Amino acid sequence: MSRKYWRVSSFDKKQAAELAYDGGYDEFAVLLLNARGLTEPEDVAEFLENDTELSDPFLMKDMQKAVARIHDAVDRNEKIVVYGDYDADGVTATALLYLYLEAVGADVSYYIPSRMDEGYGLHETAVDALAEKGVRLIITVDNGINSVEEAKYIKSKGLDLVITDHHQPGTQLPDAVAVVNPHRTDDTSPFKDLAGVGVAFKLAAALEDGDCESVLADFADIVAIGTIADIVPLKGENRLLAVRGVEAINRTTRPGIAALKNNAGYADKDFTATNVAFAIAPRINAAGRIESAITALKLLLTEDEEEAASYAEQLDTFNATRQDTEAGIVEEAIEKIERDPALRYAKVLVVDGENWHAGVIGIVASKLVDRYGKPAMVIARDGSGEAKGSCRSIEGFSLFDALTAVSDSLVRFGGHTMAAGFTVAEDKIEEFRRRINDYADTLPLFYPVLRLDCRLNPACINMNLIDSLSLLEPFGAENPQPLFGLYHVTYRTGKTIGATGKHMRLTFEKGGAVYSAVYFGMSAEEFPYEPGEMIDLAVTVDKNEFRGEVKPGIYVKAVKASAFADERYFASQSLYEKARDGKTLNEKERAFLCPDRTFAASVFRLVKKCGVCRLSPEHIAVRLGFGSEMTCRVRITLDAFCELGLMQEDGGCYRVADGVSKVSLGSSELLKSLGYRE
Repeated sequence: MSRKYWRVSSFDKKQAAELAYDGGYDEFAVLLLNARGLTEPEDVAEFLENDTELSDPFLMKDMQKAVARIHDAVDRNEKIVVYGDYDADGVTATALLYLYLEAVGADVSYYIPSRMDEGYGLHETAVDALAEKGVRLIITVDNGINSVEEAKYIKSKGLDLVITDHHQPGTQLPDAVAVVNPHRTDDTSPFKDLAGVGVAFKLAAALEDGDCESVLADFADIVAIGTIADIVPLKGENRLLAVRGVEAINRTTRPGIAALKNNAGYADKDFTATNVAFAIAPRINAAGRIESAITALKLLLTEDEEEAASYAEQLDTFNATRQDTEAGIVEEAIEKIERDPALRYAKVLVVDGENWHAGVIGIVASKLVDRYGKPAMVIARDGSGEAKGSCRSIEGFSLFDALTAVSDSLVRFGGHTMAAGFTVAEDKIEEFRRRINDYADTLPLFYPVLRLDCRLNPACINMNLIDSLSLLEPFGAENPQPLFGLYHVTYRTGKTIGATGKHMRLTFEKGGAVYSAVYFGMSAEEFPYEPGEMIDLAVTVDKNEFRGEVKPGIYVKAVKASAFADERYFASQSLYEKARDGKTLNEKERAFLCPDRTFAASVFRLVKKCGVCRLSPEHIAVRLGFGSEMTCRVRITLDAFCELGLMQEDGGCYRVADGVSKVSLGSSELLKSLGYRE
């Protein structure tokens, strides 16, 4: 995991206490809402009482036009196709609108393009096939807003088009009977953050004369899955959809969802929004990534339990294949990045590979963001002349803005601030890599942020706190599970736990009391801190049920030494990458980066003492008393040692090479470039 800037949210404790008292609410829950920007009484009431009202679907631009054309098609018994997308949002949106139209007697079918063979959105070949089948009306869900040329083609074929989408529109809207998208500049509907399935739900409600409640009663489970899976903010109307949907999932009679719950190990357990995100959504997404999203769609549509069980088994198989495929590409991508300084030290990682599975490159990009703390763009080449790319980002770098800035290097693109996709000519990948990083150089310094809701004294962790936190559920995008900072605690012991040996239980002390926490994904052997060291913990708090007893559980998400200084570290890291990326340095920067012999010797002795040194360069700088600002100099020193064969690096761990002999540091090309003198 990359180093992140720990940013503690600010709040007004007095204001929160007054709001809680006046409204009769839990004080700690209100304080957390205050830290997340909910400071008005009506906003707090709406959140905690779940009394959000779904807005009138007819407030959305073009909704009346869409309803009129669809009603006309139903009355005339014209063939209608719901044209969806292959991710969980698109699949659920397709299922919802198809089931609704089928129920009202429409002659309706569905079409979801293949991720591998066709890619995202409308395609002329698909339109031709639909026209041959006699389709007269195409309704898109979760796509279409930027299909300007395809809309012209559809019109030329004599077909009508209704677009429903939630992606950002371009400068020109497609020529269609109706374009329903809350992000249209002329749309005045009050809630803008709907997922694609949320827009499809609004359309179905409009077709029912605006009756959102009756449509929600039938489709809340499907709406919630797509909404949670697409990582749209779980606020406002989305929060209501998620709350109602999770309730519906827990009492569902829909065979497909029951089968998914069963396969995920939750047949007799209540689901939460988190379970939807990590148990159901990946299985639905896996179908479109590995084979065909139609399998996932049929799972949601079937009314037969045996069919549902069969489809659910197929999704499990797809998901396992997806995980294996993804792991292989991640390994290959990391290898490419590590051996090429032009990739490794760029502000934006742009890595491409031949025959990488286009269905998983978005997940690979997420893994690279986690590892390197930078925006990552992963491109799959297949020799066809056009390559597919997927990207994920960090705070401060909008992918949509970045891709827009270099759009003339791309065939097409679409997406959001934090996630996007694109198609690029294979012979333009290098140009794209250069231009996207040139664009990044024009922006202020950006870095990954770990947002903490508040500092917390571990003595306050009890079941009352758990009850307070439960009032904020369901958790999801922009309403994450609260993350607390336990600052200046003393690390005491660590013990590896779990059958795989990849997790640890650590104990720490604060104010004379000793506490226990679990750190998943970190073994005690890999934990780089020593007993007695002062550390800061970023933790979540949840119920821990064991042998019928329920206690608060503390779960570690990140650790840093209490002496680490965020601002100085990221300024230092930026200077280091500027140097290693070959950019011009001034004399002051070279002098700051370049170690002298004494500095280098102290780094060498510490690494040698560790045997296998798992300390980060920042940790080395702090432990040697230099401070976080010297992280860049430590990195340069370690790089020079590796260049000279004095050290070896593997996965961020350093060790002194066997059988080393005396070597002059002045022979390092890296140090020479910084003006090193013996």
